[in-house]
Amino acid sequence: MEISTFEPISMVFSDSAAAKVRGLIEEEENKNLKLRVFVTGGGCSGFEYGFTFDEDVEEDDTQIENSGVGLLIDALSYQYLAGSVIDYKEDLQGSRFTVENPNATSTCGCGNSFSL
Repeated sequence: MEISTFEPISMVFSDSAAAKVRGLIEEEENKNLKLRVFVTGGGCSGFEYGFTFDEDVEEDDTQIENSGVGLLIDALSYQYLAGSVIDYKEDLQGSRFTVENPNATSTCGCGNSFSL
């Protein structure tokens, strides 16, 4: 008889995203802030990524830490974001938090909207 164990699919909170979050927390002078990433319906591809700062950790949140700063994902959003890389990029399009989502079957040009 074979026994299998469930291993949750991990997410990556990149060093550059953590560094940017740390800088923003220092600007706000509130060490309780964490970056919350979430998924909502809408956008040109069906779902849209959102980012906000939050002091409150809910019971069903997944919390990922990097370099002493936290990333929060609610249970509903986690199912769409499992396996993703949360990053921070600065390029010709500007500076922004990004999601590299292996679950997305298509994305729009802006990178903020996706479909499964």
